[in-house]
Amino acid sequence: MKPGIHPAYGPVVFRDKAAGAAFLTRSTAISTKTVEWEDGNTYPVVDVEISSASHPFHTGTARVLDTAGRVERFERRYGRSGAK
Repeated sequence: MKPGIHPAYGPVVFRDKAAGAAFLTRSTAISTKTVEWEDGNTYPVVDVEISSASHPFHTGTARVLDTAGRVERFERRYGRSGAK
């Protein structure tokens, strides 16, 4: 990489406000807040609204949409008469 044009890439803690979970990873995100991690080191912390710990898709609480009902309602509304 060309020196001097890329942001600093280092360890950052992402903390999920909704689930209370925290993840240590590497990122270019910066923050003035810090947190002491389990290994005893202090890292910058970025608070996020949602992560894999609280997202409905990952937690299994996602709603299933009724696409078949939508198709049937469309066919009733616009008069499609099934197979010919």
